[in-house]
Formats: sequence, C-alpha cells, structure tokens
Amino acid sequence: MPVALDLAPKTKRAAGEVCCEAIVYPDIDPAQAERMAAVAKALGDPTRMQLVDVLRKHAGKVCVCELVPLFDLSQPTVSHHLKILREAGIVGSERQGLWAFYYVIPEALEELSGWAGLVVA
Repeated sequence: MPVALDLAPKTKRAAGEVCCEAIVYPDIDPAQAERMAAVAKALGDPTRMQLVDVLRKHAGKVCVCELVPLFDLSQPTVSHHLKILREAGIVGSERQGLWAFYYVIPEALEELSGWAGLVVA
C-alpha cells in the first residue's frame, strides 16, 4: 500500500551557514600532521619498512654493504630508499671514509606510534 509523504521544498543555506555542528575536532595541529604524514609516506613502501626493521633491531650503525644482500635490489636502489628515510628524519647516517653507516632515530617514530596507538584504542 503506497504511503503519501509530504515533502518540504528545498531551501538554500545562507553563505557561511553550517549545516550541522562538528562532532569531533582534530587533536593534532597542521604542523604536527605534516610531520607525521611525511614519516608515514616514507614508511609507505615495503622495502623501506623492512630497512627500518633491520636498522631498528641492529645494536649499532649498519653499513649499506651489509644491507644490500638482504634485498633483491642494487646498492643504488637501497641507498635511494635510505635517502628517503633520512630526509623524513627516520634514520640518520654517518660517513666513515667511503662508507655510509645508518641507524634509526628512535624519537622519529614515537610521535607517529603514539598517535597510532590512540587511533587503535
């Protein structure tokens, strides 16, 4: 059996008038969001995630020549991934002669992991 519905005509809101109140607001400011997005973007590649994992587990600094055999990639490609992680502030490096040694900067992931912990909870 059909039901007759009374429909109200559409009305336009005035410029600047909101349709409803915001339920929640962001807890992070734009600068913090920018930093965390850069870290998340750098970690958005499986190879870079594995590189961070290896560096995180290592007790000290790791030479690129030790990392290359772990991946089916050329040395320049591994170095490129490390450069992206370095630019995002996730890893640091130290040159000793011809060799570059890499290490994870622990504070770099704290902000992102703290925020992610809040999201999961």
